[in-house]
Amino acid sequence: MSTTSPSLYERLGGADMIDSLIPAFYTRVLADAELSPFFKHTSIEMLHSMQHEFFTMATGGPVSYTGRSLAHAHHGRGIAKHHFALFTGHLIETLLDMGVTQAEADEVIDTINTYTNEVTGTSY
Repeated sequence: MSTTSPSLYERLGGADMIDSLIPAFYTRVLADAELSPFFKHTSIEMLHSMQHEFFTMATGGPVSYTGRSLAHAHHGRGIAKHHFALFTGHLIETLLDMGVTQAEADEVIDTINTYTNEVTGTSY
């Protein structure tokens, strides 16, 4: 008998959690004076859709990310590690406010941090 540990996606609450997380998280991001300019010409509906897909995939959920590569999507936008840190800080705050444990929030951030170089343009 094989016992499989639940994925981070399942432990976070699955689709319902991601459905709630994305709008709550982007409310914080878009209210941040340093981050909001990056989204000035972005369709929020499309952003939510792509981020829903990305967060589902990144946490081990049942979806494959179909968006552009992160490096391509963020190339030339001037996103520095400082901005990425602000972004992940808002993510942590949102997760904790939604009742996610600190350990699970840290696990989400560990996963997101693997994409830092692609987002900040230091991978090419």
